[in-house]
Amino acid sequence: MTTSSGPSDRYKAVWLIFFILGLGTLLPWNFFLTATMYFTNRLGDPQNISSLERLPGLNSTDEGQQPPPTYLQARFNNFMTLCAMLPLLIFTCLNSFLHQRIPQKVRILGSLVAILLVFMMTAALVKIPLDPLPFFVITMVKIILINSFGAILQGSLFGLAGLLPVSYTAPIMSGQGMAGTFAALAMICALSSGSLLADSAFGYFITACVVILLAIGSYILLPRLDFFRYHSMKDKTEYRVHERHAELETKIDLIKKDEPNGVEQSYPNNTPPQVPSEKPSVFSIFKKIWVMSLSVCFIFTVTIGVYPAVTAEVKTTIAGSSEWKRYFIPVSCFLMFNIFDWLGRSLTAICLWPGKDSWHLPFMVAARIVFIPLFMLCNVQPRSHMPVFFHHDAWYIIFIILFSISNGYLASLCMCFGPKKVLTHEAETAGAIMAFFLSLGLALGAVLSFLFRVVI
Repeated sequence: MTTSSGPSDRYKAVWLIFFILGLGTLLPWNFFLTATMYFTNRLGDPQNISSLERLPGLNSTDEGQQPPPTYLQARFNNFMTLCAMLPLLIFTCLNSFLHQRIPQKVRILGSLVAILLVFMMTAALVKIPLDPLPFFVITMVKIILINSFGAILQGSLFGLAGLLPVSYTAPIMSGQGMAGTFAALAMICALSSGSLLADSAFGYFITACVVILLAIGSYILLPRLDFFRYHSMKDKTEYRVHERHAELETKIDLIKKDEPNGVEQSYPNNTPPQVPSEKPSVFSIFKKIWVMSLSVCFIFTVTIGVYPAVTAEVKTTIAGSSEWKRYFIPVSCFLMFNIFDWLGRSLTAICLWPGKDSWHLPFMVAARIVFIPLFMLCNVQPRSHMPVFFHHDAWYIIFIILFSISNGYLASLCMCFGPKKVLTHEAETAGAIMAFFLSLGLALGAVLSFLFRVVI
């Protein structure tokens, strides 16, 4: 169907494709986080073969029987964070400046295929015995590749969404939120079963391969849809019209200046007049969206600063010896955060308040800093300096709900509004810049999380 403003999005097909692509951007990394138990078990002493058989801690109540962690096991999370955040930031930065030189199709499709190959290799390695050190090195290389291609994919995807109406950034953010929920549910299923560790890990990675294949197929289908084709071609047409109009204005201006003398205008030092550049300046675009860029950076700095470094260390005070003690963090921290974060992201599909030019938005973003002391004053254990003020589990759950829904909603608003504060032909560059500041916020939050935890 075609309306006065172009064809409609039949059956919400374009919306669903962007949702699947958003899911594909974060699902790989979330699956690596979910399988941390598998990776750390593979890094144990080779003689402790029994530690690789079943998920530890699920059927045993005697934690003292577990062997002490090796150096690689103890430092795995630190190295994993380092190998994830640095490539994410570096490649997002490169994507902001180089996206105009590499075709969009190569960036998105190439990244998806590369991520698929990494997961196929990861699934195959589940069945191949390796010594801890080679396995550790291979795993770190895979984490670097996942986050490098993920950064390129994310920046390109937000830039692509900038060509469409403002509501089409929301499904990307919503899909990313659903990736975390899926991973949290997988973690809970693993806790509630006594399945073999290798079988569980193999299922994780095969599932990720299926989702990435679905994302590849969705992206291939996207240019065939009238709604997407209309908006993408409309952008290019407007860009060419804009350039021709600017060139015409320049020529008219020069003719008017030459009219009094009736001769061709000469220029000192044989310097020709400046012609508008075909490629918009990254810095000039940033000046238009700096509020949105810094806002999304601050949102994720606060979020990653305490989640999960602080929030995952909170201990229940009401469980006693019940099963709630085992499920408290997987449910209250990971599952609830991802569900309400996803709900916050999804709210932008029906509500875009406050507006893109309102100062209420940066004020609300800045107000989220209050969550840092609130979580610090929960029952985080062990602790050395700060007292516990919010003892009951209910306080922690309330904070998690408000924390996660505000993260999803405000981040989605910023990512939606950023590309809409610039000219149409600058939208893709603006989307890439926004993705860079999102990644910068993740990196800053990861660094500050060490400080926040030490202060407690």
